Amino acid sequence: MTDTVTTVPTGLIAILRGVRPDEVLDIAEGIVAAGFSAIEVPLNSPDPLASIAALVARFGNEVEIGAGTVLTADQVRECEQAGARIIVAPDTDREVISTALELGLTPYPGATTPTEAFAAIKAGATKVKLFPSSAVGISGLKAWREVLPKGTELFPVGGVGADNAAEWRSAGAAGLGLGSSLYRRGDRPDDVHNRAMAIASAWAQAH
Repeated sequence: MTDTVTTVPTGLIAILRGVRPDEVLDIAEGIVAAGFSAIEVPLNSPDPLASIAALVARFGNEVEIGAGTVLTADQVRECEQAGARIIVAPDTDREVISTALELGLTPYPGATTPTEAFAAIKAGATKVKLFPSSAVGISGLKAWREVLPKGTELFPVGGVGADNAAEWRSAGAAGLGLGSSLYRRGDRPDDVHNRAMAIASAWAQAH
């Protein structure tokens, strides 16, 4: 097992929407073992800050832990106090981005159009979540990469999984955000681990 996040370069982010604090560590164990780079707990999950704090205490030296569905600057601050290092949002709210950066966190604002992506970049973001990626598509990702500033990293989220991970990577995705294709509320840890391994394997085989 690696001991620093810098040695885990997969770019794969697990989205544990709906996970409970009493189960999050068991679920995360198999995700970390599969080589994912980060774990995100959306704020519309049960007691999300408790889950984030537990993940940070257990896995914070191995993967990045963060929050998702972050909509306000106040939420960014609450997440930072819980130990979150990444802030994932469904939109490109400038205050959320700037607050994350001021606190030394990494924002992943969500964009569905190049205009939104450029707005996020102008606000200081270097990593952009393509959401929903099914609306942007592989061809859209390629087109975005032609016009966005060099160094911008794109992370498709929504409609991605083991069956198309390689295709997204080959198109230039820096990573993927895996939600329902990896974890659904009530799933057993072993099932999540098996899905995580399949996704990581597909991603690793892409060129």
